[in-house]
Amino acid sequence: MKFTRKAKAEWKGSGKEGQGHLTTGSKVLDKTQYSFQTRFEDGEKGTNPEELIGAAHAGCFAMQLSFLLNEANFIATALDVEATVTFEDGAITKVNLNLEGDVPTIDAEQFQQIAHKAKEVCPISKALHTEIELKVTLKNA
Repeated sequence: MKFTRKAKAEWKGSGKEGQGHLTTGSKVLDKTQYSFQTRFEDGEKGTNPEELIGAAHAGCFAMQLSFLLNEANFIATALDVEATVTFEDGAITKVNLNLEGDVPTIDAEQFQQIAHKAKEVCPISKALHTEIELKVTLKNA
């Protein structure tokens, strides 16, 4: 399977005083504001690249894990993934994935193994050249 996706960034002004807008091909983001303040200061409404990477990584990982669970004949009732992206000295240095899953009939060890495999083969994990830490919690264990 091969496909492409597009997103567009518009920026006006200087790095610190300027502002931009992000638009995705699907229009889920449609001229969504981002700025120095939303990226580095959390001071106003808008998004930032690191938050979007976190959302992409959490979503990709959850879907990848679901596929791998299905291959092992399990169906998740719920997979909740929070991604925390660490930006330090001009680079993304780490992503922490915190997984809480509810998967009937799976044991904790098997869930851990499948979750760690999902982390390794998730396309976003592969695209990020940084440390990715995974914490796994199985609710029904």
